[in-house]
Amino acid sequence: MGKSFRGNTIIRIGLASKFFGLGQQQSQRICSKLGLYPEMRMRQLDEPKILAITKELSELKIENDLKSEILSNIRLKRETMSYQGRRHLAGLPVRGQRTRSNASTAKKLNKVNRRL
Repeated sequence: MGKSFRGNTIIRIGLASKFFGLGQQQSQRICSKLGLYPEMRMRQLDEPKILAITKELSELKIENDLKSEILSNIRLKRETMSYQGRRHLAGLPVRGQRTRSNASTAKKLNKVNRRL
């Protein structure tokens, strides 16, 4: 999938940390589905197991596919002028966080990453 791993990396942690949209539980499910011990190291995998992991990852919506879906959802909310869309447009927190003292992070994120 175009990612390189260190040999000492534990499989479930390595998968969760390298791929956007893949968390600890999903990587645990992949390991159990393929019959891999989740505490195995990357160096212990042979070629058929690597291909099986790659096949499972290709069926999931991760990386650029997921990022484009998230951006299209935000764009739809902005176009329909829903409450969350208006918050995205204004660069304010979207999910009900307070703005009096702790909105600086949301203002940065909404201005840089989510404006299209």
